[in-house]
Amino acid sequence: GLAHYRRLLGRLQELGIEPVVTLYHWDLPQGLQDTYGGDYAELCFRHFGGQVRYWLTMDNPYVVAWHGYGTGRLPPSVRGGPRLAYQAAHHLLQAHAKVWHLYNDHFRPAQRGKVSIALSSHWIKPQRMTEKNIQECKKSLDFVLGWFAKPIFIDGDYPESMKSNLSSLLPEFSEAEKKYIKGTADFFALSFGATLSFQLLDSHMKFQQLESISLRQLLYWISSEYNNPQIFIVENSWFVSGSTKRDDAKYIYYLKKFIMETLKAIRYDGVNVFGYTVWSLLDGFEWHRGYSIRRGLFYIDFQSHDKKLVPKSSVLFYQKLMEKNGFPPLPENQPIEGFFPCGFAWGIVDNYIQVDTTPTQFLDSNVYVWDIHQTKKLIKVDGVFTSKRKRHCVDFAAIRLQISLLQEMHVTHFHFSLKWSLILPFGNLSLINHTLIHYYQCFASELVRVNITPVVALWQPMAENQELPVSLAKYGAWENPETVQAFVEYAKFCFTSLGDHIKFWITMNEPSVKNLTYTAGHNLLKAHAKAWHLYDKEFRRSQKGKISIALQADWVEPACPFSRNDQEVADRILEFDIGWLAEPIFGNGDYPQGMRVWLHRRNSVDLYNFHLPYFSEDEKKLIQGSFDFFALSHYTTTLVGWEKEDALKYDHYLEVQMINDITWLHSPSRAAVVPWGLRKLLKWVKSKYGDVPIYVVANGIDDDQNMVHDKLRVYYIQNYINEALKAYTLDNVNLQGYFVYSFNDKTAPKYGLYSYIANQYEPKPSMKHYREIIDKNGFPGPETPELLCPEETTLCPECHFFRTRKSLLAFISFIFVAFIVTIFFITYYSKRAERRYK
Repeated sequence: GLAHYRRLLGRLQELGIEPVVTLYHWDLPQGLQDTYGGDYAELCFRHFGGQVRYWLTMDNPYVVAWHGYGTGRLPPSVRGGPRLAYQAAHHLLQAHAKVWHLYNDHFRPAQRGKVSIALSSHWIKPQRMTEKNIQECKKSLDFVLGWFAKPIFIDGDYPESMKSNLSSLLPEFSEAEKKYIKGTADFFALSFGATLSFQLLDSHMKFQQLESISLRQLLYWISSEYNNPQIFIVENSWFVSGSTKRDDAKYIYYLKKFIMETLKAIRYDGVNVFGYTVWSLLDGFEWHRGYSIRRGLFYIDFQSHDKKLVPKSSVLFYQKLMEKNGFPPLPENQPIEGFFPCGFAWGIVDNYIQVDTTPTQFLDSNVYVWDIHQTKKLIKVDGVFTSKRKRHCVDFAAIRLQISLLQEMHVTHFHFSLKWSLILPFGNLSLINHTLIHYYQCFASELVRVNITPVVALWQPMAENQELPVSLAKYGAWENPETVQAFVEYAKFCFTSLGDHIKFWITMNEPSVKNLTYTAGHNLLKAHAKAWHLYDKEFRRSQKGKISIALQADWVEPACPFSRNDQEVADRILEFDIGWLAEPIFGNGDYPQGMRVWLHRRNSVDLYNFHLPYFSEDEKKLIQGSFDFFALSHYTTTLVGWEKEDALKYDHYLEVQMINDITWLHSPSRAAVVPWGLRKLLKWVKSKYGDVPIYVVANGIDDDQNMVHDKLRVYYIQNYINEALKAYTLDNVNLQGYFVYSFNDKTAPKYGLYSYIANQYEPKPSMKHYREIIDKNGFPGPETPELLCPEETTLCPECHFFRTRKSLLAFISFIFVAFIVTIFFITYYSKRAERRYK
């Protein structure tokens, strides 16, 4: 054994790897004591001290004492209860102190090493922020970490909370023993991870508070509680399923979180951390969990004969992290300065505008008189009516308020959806809601009047009946081919009724591929294409508008960036989530080939019956190219992998595992904030479908409704728009517009740029920040050349008429004034002549 360790230490020295050696990791053999009749630690110091600078006397004395001698869950499996556990811990502390003094007195002068003890801890946070709960959290840390840390690092004695709560169960140190134990560590060796810190923590030691995996907060606690010691993290990791092989994405992101929190503790909190160690090098026997979990950087097939070591993705991750010595800023993640193009569409989204068709009092044809003597109210005079006047847009008071809020934002475009189910309740022209159509006409015309372009979707699926007329929803919805023709008739009616005011149409807004069958998607595509061709042939020339479809397009990233399997999964999900509806329209007129190949494989292997329909050649020609621009909604980015680790987040049909990077910012609803995902998506669209004009017609995040916490949305808007600017300026993406989701909290709670409280709209800080970006048309810097844009022509037809005929109007005005003056003089002098004659 001694020869083996000499060879191991010698080879480590040759490779320039610093050994950190633990004397006792729960495996002290009695035979060693019997054979040598001396001190085990002295033997190790004498034989290996010249090669080892960092010694740990024991690993996790909490587990040894509590579960080795108290609960019996771990070797030597003595069920002695709390009294024996506290007695064992008492002896462990004394033994540790003796070994430290042994090294300090006899070996340190020559070997110049350091000695400590590896202490494990959890982190705990209060159920509620009350003084009592906070004290219970402190007690929890005292009973696990402080049990050993306070005697060694503070005063040689146990925490006061233990002494007062445990009474006679806790042994006592003499004053001499306290002095002997105090200060017997040259650094603070910390172990933090799933097994030691959490799974082996007895629930009653939480004192009814909440566990947390925050390493940063634990490091700060150690620094402040134990006199800012030098900290060496000697064990840290999480675990993955025992079935996971090489692509251990979950392990990577826990590792990333812990190392990132360590860096934050050093940089921001002033904690003195000088080393970090991943546990462990290779998969192995995990104590009471056996081989059911894996925590190694190298994979071992336990069933194989040779037990060959295979590097996992986490090896590459950790290797690159060590090479960079942390997380240096990446150039592609740095903000850039610059402008968006002239005429860039700055917009805001409201799923459905607030429709209030309550008639104004001036539309009431009845006659009323005041009952001034009795009821003091208006009394209708029976049989007496006034003549009815034509309805006017001013009769809808709700419109002006919404328009004024949009003007305050300085947006150039406003995106909303029509309600098909209300406009044509029966799904055909047999019953038309003329009041609602008149409201939409007024709203659109008022937007145009103030130079805000309406961007109007004919249909957007919502929860109830998918926002289809009930008659269509009842009979198969989009599964029924008759819905296709019904949609075309509805589109024609809308183009006819509203097209004079609306120049920017969306046929379908965010059709949810998660809720569509392949048949429904097939019919939906045909309906879109027919509506597009209808507009193109019958309305485009006179109305001069544009029309397309808006697809939801969140980005998908391989969980293990080094894994070809994960990249294949990401590509597959992009085809199913975006390409399914995009490829027929913007590509070759048919579904992605990858979808057909995958579905054929799944149907033949697992006897599924999910078949992608086929378009006829005429249908392909109809659908292909049925767009004027590419409109997309983008909110977040998702990580995907092929290894099945979490059954709740695994899609068996597509064989994809959803992974969460716990270091990413997340909203209250757990949506990840990943600005660079938008840029990658825009580049992907360009690479797939060419230099098509692109509009991001919805991009937003939920946040706390408390205005103080709106800073997440400010950050989101700032960084997502900056990534859009990178796509435009650096990647040459033909980006022509960006819209924030959403207008206000009344229609989209927690997403609005305006809060809605007590019938009042209040702008949030995010609205004001968005307005600043709009006013600057991007992110100009001190050195950014000024962007000179020609004056935009107004969207108001009447205004356009007057602008283009200024000279003519001036001449007519001159003739009119001259005529009036002439008449005046003729009349004046005629009257003077009359008086003279008289």
